[in-house]
Amino acid sequence: MKTSVLYGVHDVRTEERPVPQPGRGEVLIQVRAVGTCGSDVHYYEHGRIGDFVVEQPLVLGHEPSGVVVARGDGATRHELGRRVALEPGVPCSTCAQCKAGRYNLCPRMRFFGTPPIDGAFAEYVVLREDFAHPIPDALSDEAAGLLEPLSVGVWACTKGRVRPGSRVLITGAGPIGLVATQTARAFGAGEVVVTDVNPRRLAVAKELGATATVDVSKEDIDFEPEVLLECSGVPAAAKQAMRKVGRAGRVVLVGMGGDEIPLPLAHIQNFEIEVTGTFRYANTWPTAIELAAREVDLDRLVTHRFSLDEVEQALTIAARDDSVIKAVVVPGHG
Repeated sequence: MKTSVLYGVHDVRTEERPVPQPGRGEVLIQVRAVGTCGSDVHYYEHGRIGDFVVEQPLVLGHEPSGVVVARGDGATRHELGRRVALEPGVPCSTCAQCKAGRYNLCPRMRFFGTPPIDGAFAEYVVLREDFAHPIPDALSDEAAGLLEPLSVGVWACTKGRVRPGSRVLITGAGPIGLVATQTARAFGAGEVVVTDVNPRRLAVAKELGATATVDVSKEDIDFEPEVLLECSGVPAAAKQAMRKVGRAGRVVLVGMGGDEIPLPLAHIQNFEIEVTGTFRYANTWPTAIELAAREVDLDRLVTHRFSLDEVEQALTIAARDDSVIKAVVVPGHG
């Protein structure tokens, strides 16, 4: 099969590898579409994210969809030919975090495209059958892949306890900010204000349900939210937005930026604001599938498509074109 492999910083190669064989309880999936993520770009540009370092050739890609084409021993959940979205992190299922339902915090998590686990920029992958989620015909292959970032939005809104009537501020109108916007509205938020410095992305945020947008390069945020979903990863943006959160509000840190951000401590203490991080998601796929099938538009996020031979272009186009929202790798493209 054809595979795109990262060998080091700015070193992506297309090569042939054997088609993997599904083990017990696993299925073989022919990949139909894979979204590119900021973490993929970070590995390409820097060769590491925190403690995760690319020390050997690595296949990136953790936002895939596909079709089940073979089953390993004991795998009975899926018929051959079933279209599925792949939840790309398989936990151990036996540790204390897994048993408590927080499998996203499993210390033995095997997550696609995170060293040393290969991801989905390939024609075929294997996955434990219970992490391959059937999708309705109404979802395109590309939208099915983007259930992964949508799950990030679902998890963020869940952690922030977004509910009907909530006033929500979302900083950053990138792909995560845009799915968080749609998710917050789907959860019943009454007001959703989105900030960014890119007018094109702010226009898309308004199109996808934001009740107001703010270009923070030109104006201040005149809004007091009860929930802040910080999706930019920019420390200055996070600090500015946290100062706007009202009494007993909640701050959910979603965006990945620097290792540290400044906290407006007096404001957080005086207003008793809860601040929490998020790490991936747990048990979000059923909700994400339901939302994408009826009210969240994931296809609108796809702006560029590339083949497996063009993964390097997919990882670098955002730096060249500010109209990019989500680049998708389609193994059969071209």
